[in-house]
Amino acid sequence: MITADVRLGDGVVIHHAALVNLYGCEIGSGSTIGTFVEIQGGALIGENCKISSHTFICEGVTIEDGVFVGHGVMFINDMRPRAVTRSGDLKAKTDWQMETTLIRTRASIGTHATILAGLTVGEGALIGAGAVVTKDVPNYAIVAGVPAEIIGDTRKQDASIDRS
Repeated sequence: MITADVRLGDGVVIHHAALVNLYGCEIGSGSTIGTFVEIQGGALIGENCKISSHTFICEGVTIEDGVFVGHGVMFINDMRPRAVTRSGDLKAKTDWQMETTLIRTRASIGTHATILAGLTVGEGALIGAGAVVTKDVPNYAIVAGVPAEIIGDTRKQDASIDRS
């Protein structure tokens, strides 16, 4: 389902529009959205991004231009999740604090990575498949593991591959 309050830039491609859940979000020109993706209200996706299937992008996430998000990536926006308040009442929107997350230009996030709330993933950074990102990732860093740790630099990796 794509609700009427979704803002789509020119040339956005949504594979199987009936099999996504997009509401209150903004998706920049030239981006592609895979099947079974959910993007919540308030999330911002830049231009020329690729959001692969089965990914969840919650409120509070901003993804800048040229970012690759692999299959099944999960973003978190609540560092203290609970279903109920101390008194046992179901939590309402006012009972929790949303944390924001920023994914900088040309970053890449591997399949099944989890990005915890309140973090910044730097420009050109690469998050390995299955990584759990628990702290900010510097520009151009390659991180992998649980928890994710720096294992390299994309500038060195990109220099060995002749591509634009």
